[in-house]
Amino acid sequence: MTLNGNRHDRNIMTLSEVARYLGLHVMTVYKLTREGRVPAAKIGGQWRFKRDILDGWLEEQMLKRSVAKS
Repeated sequence: MTLNGNRHDRNIMTLSEVARYLGLHVMTVYKLTREGRVPAAKIGGQWRFKRDILDGWLEEQMLKRSVAKS
């Protein structure tokens, strides 16, 4: 993947990439991000996500659900 002719860091994801990654609609991810429920940074008016942080967050969410069911 390239950005302005340069190799784009695959660890940094856009809103639409996160939506595809999580299997959610883009607007769902946007809403969760705006509410601060998904870890992200707004840079130049656009949301950016780090894949490793997103993976850690997702794992946390899954563990919370698992513990709550116990």
